[in-house]
Amino acid sequence: MAIGFKVRTQIPRVSIPNIERFRTLPVANVSDAMSRLLGGGCTLRPMHKNGILAGPALTVKTRPGDNLMLHKAIDIAQPGDVIVVDAGGDLTNSLMGELMLEHAIMRGIAGFVLNGAIRDAQAIYDRNLPLYALGITHRGPYRTGPGEIGYPIAIEGMVIQPGALILGDLDGVVCINHEQLDEVHQGASAKHAAETKQMEITKNQTIDRSWVDKELIKLGCVFEN
Repeated sequence: MAIGFKVRTQIPRVSIPNIERFRTLPVANVSDAMSRLLGGGCTLRPMHKNGILAGPALTVKTRPGDNLMLHKAIDIAQPGDVIVVDAGGDLTNSLMGELMLEHAIMRGIAGFVLNGAIRDAQAIYDRNLPLYALGITHRGPYRTGPGEIGYPIAIEGMVIQPGALILGDLDGVVCINHEQLDEVHQGASAKHAAETKQMEITKNQTIDRSWVDKELIKLGCVFEN
């Protein structure tokens, strides 16, 4: 077996119904339902203007600053896939820019999550395909490999199984792996419903804020005139 340099083409992708039922949930509520521990971290930031990212992960592992396997992933991705790349978090060289993004758009790719950098930032922002990355640099990538496609990866504690659900909005990105879908959806839906209700109470000015002083007193806070 070619450890570190291989491509797996058949992966168990999350179903379209599961993608659609998560699409309406805020990433923050999904993160809360996952104990606020399993998201992609605060360094993965949106490089696009707006919009929701939701789709199965086509996972890529590559060495820092090298995009040969990312090129291959774009070529073999199915429409609706989210290409997720662990490139070691290095920002020295970009992983992709405007030309690769346009190729991905033409192939129907839903978006990208890059544990690395981009370039052509204005073009990526304007094209508005959901794309998350750590930063921006003008330095171009190398294309020598090695790397892997279609195997588990991890980005800042977020473990991504091939085909798992990637969900992103302007707050960031989370991954919901296959065995977690029902539990996380139930918890996130309940959280979202509770926050929607609280927002209505807040707008009606009927919210009870007495819990703040109660909590301060319980913790030993002293009030002085």
